[in-house]
Amino acid sequence: MSVMPDVPMAAAGVCAGTAIWLLGGPYSGGRRAQLLLAGGGVVGSGPPSWPDLARDLRKIRGRWRPEWWGPVAGLALAVLGASVLPVVAGAAGVPLLRRVRRARQVRRAGERRGDAVIALCAALAGEVRAGRQPGEALQRAARDSGGLGSAQAAVLAAARFGGDVPGALAAAARQPGADGLLGLAACWRVAVDQGAGLAAGLDRLEGALRAERDQRADLRAQLAGARSTAVMLAGLPVLGLALGTALGADPLRVLLHTGPGWGCLLVGGLLEGIGMWWAVRIVRGAEGV
Repeated sequence: MSVMPDVPMAAAGVCAGTAIWLLGGPYSGGRRAQLLLAGGGVVGSGPPSWPDLARDLRKIRGRWRPEWWGPVAGLALAVLGASVLPVVAGAAGVPLLRRVRRARQVRRAGERRGDAVIALCAALAGEVRAGRQPGEALQRAARDSGGLGSAQAAVLAAARFGGDVPGALAAAARQPGADGLLGLAACWRVAVDQGAGLAAGLDRLEGALRAERDQRADLRAQLAGARSTAVMLAGLPVLGLALGTALGADPLRVLLHTGPGWGCLLVGGLLEGIGMWWAVRIVRGAEGV
């Protein structure tokens, strides 16, 4: 199959356009208009200063998402291999990488919310021991810890106006990482209905939540080696391509411009995806134990 000479030129044009956009800044026109209207500068007075460029780069870095490295890597391989297949593969991988990133963000947000629930239990126990009523103590503790998340307004309204505080806490526990609020709702119900000590129950609940968090942290540390091994094994095909290129075998031409190479690329990609999915499933299953 003949090599397509237009692909490197198109890729180089895209790279040049991206470089021009980065140097000019995504908001250079808006900034010049603001300077003109505010009397702080003259349009066309010269290139932007280094502080402006640094600010633009920080904005771009803040808007950049890790999944966008897929098309960038595909574009680089397209230039090296003179084929559009890496660009298509990189663009197709963006939704999957975005899903992985969002799942990681949700998991981290859940961990932070779990820590906030533990802090809420400790603060609430301290407020109750200080002699405050449960409703007032909950309002103070929630403002200090933020463990109620987006349901804080509903829970505080129930505590202030004599509503169903355990029900509001149970509803707030549906947030990722806020399972400890179910225990807080049970402690609240027992303390109000049966007159038991709320502070003592909160102390036991805090201890149990801390022990569970420490157990998850220890398990995650033990699985770090398995994660690293899976990542290393996933990167072996890239190492093989690099070694083949160093030996002069030109593996990109074989993979991207021959029928057997396409078959090997398809089968290898499927096996790589299945292997990564299986490794992630094993690790997640171990974490769920």
